[in-house]
Amino acid sequence: MKEKRKVVITGLGVITPVGCGSAAAWEALKAGKSGIAAIKEFDPAVFDARIAGEVKDFTTPDFLDRKEARRLDRFVQYALAAAWEAAQDAALVPDSMQACRCGVIIGSGIGGLRVIEAEHKNLLNVGPNRVSPFLIPMLIPDIAAGRVAMLFNFKGPNFATVSACASGAHAIGVSARAIQHGEIDLAIAGGTESCITPLGLAGFCSMKALSTRNDEPERASRPFDKERSGFVMAEGAGIFVLEELEHAVKRGARIYAELAGYGASADAYHITAPDPEGVGMALAMESALEDAGLAPEAIDYINAHGTSTAWNDLVETRAIKRVFKEQAHKVSVSSTKSMTGHMLGAAGAVELAVCCLAMKDQIVPPTINYENPDPECDLDYVPNKARPVALKAALSNSFGFGGHNACLVIKKVE
Repeated sequence: MKEKRKVVITGLGVITPVGCGSAAAWEALKAGKSGIAAIKEFDPAVFDARIAGEVKDFTTPDFLDRKEARRLDRFVQYALAAAWEAAQDAALVPDSMQACRCGVIIGSGIGGLRVIEAEHKNLLNVGPNRVSPFLIPMLIPDIAAGRVAMLFNFKGPNFATVSACASGAHAIGVSARAIQHGEIDLAIAGGTESCITPLGLAGFCSMKALSTRNDEPERASRPFDKERSGFVMAEGAGIFVLEELEHAVKRGARIYAELAGYGASADAYHITAPDPEGVGMALAMESALEDAGLAPEAIDYINAHGTSTAWNDLVETRAIKRVFKEQAHKVSVSSTKSMTGHMLGAAGAVELAVCCLAMKDQIVPPTINYENPDPECDLDYVPNKARPVALKAALSNSFGFGGHNACLVIKKVE
């Protein structure tokens, strides 16, 4: 069998509630800074949950004029900004690339919910003739990937992955497979989301999935803590430049890490709740480790899905124990959702970026708000303060409604 090609990460860009751009976001995460606050986008007074991880100080990229920006939902603008940062970080010169050998795959769990709500009001209040002709291309989740491909003139595989909170991780994993099997040499890949809207918030509130610690927003997201009471909605984007190793070396690219493993599975259990024993989660982790050719003992850090819901955090802990056995209590595990909130379809991509930056600086970000240990969640969650770690390999977990599981493994390139 033909040996699969190695895939490396040469650029990354993020838009997050704790900072726009990887440098600002990473400094905030290392410092244990929360990006959760009272919702500013609209008046949330009538909602049970009135807090979120909104992106702050975002500016429309310079390459978009005002008219063009108005025709793009915010989740697409976030993807474009993060993709531009990733391309700059990777020192890409798109015109020098073979366009048909470069793909763009970007996931989004929900897509343009904001424009759906706005145009539905137009339909009801002033009639169908006043609905924007840009409604459909503004709302469809694949438009982020399509618009980024237009930005760079990349003509290889181009589509979206839509698998709830695993969307970004699936996009990265599928992109890596396309490179490994020789379909393309380079991919722009990741996830993006922006659905903190009245309808989005109402839906999650009705599910009783959200934290209602409205008076203490910075303490609301508390993964693995005994007093966790729900996740906090958030928004953002994480985008990568992935390349075949020799392609990167030939152009002298700086390499963050090898994207060594990808595993995906289904719980096949429930529309929102995970399998109580974590079998599906464990299967995805085991598949990613096998793909990477690594034993569990080789992993130095796990960026957990860690949503701050009672059930997810317990089941993920069980799944980690199922895979890592006695090593489970030795590996550093943290949830950066304690600071960013849950970015839904963008979460897996942003959290893989965290793993890359952690490997670069040899420091693991903390799980903040970890104050009251849960006897059933008894791993090393790197409580409240970043920790230096000799980091050679890391695993990132992403689990979505519908039982969609995706795990990614990176390892240091010597």
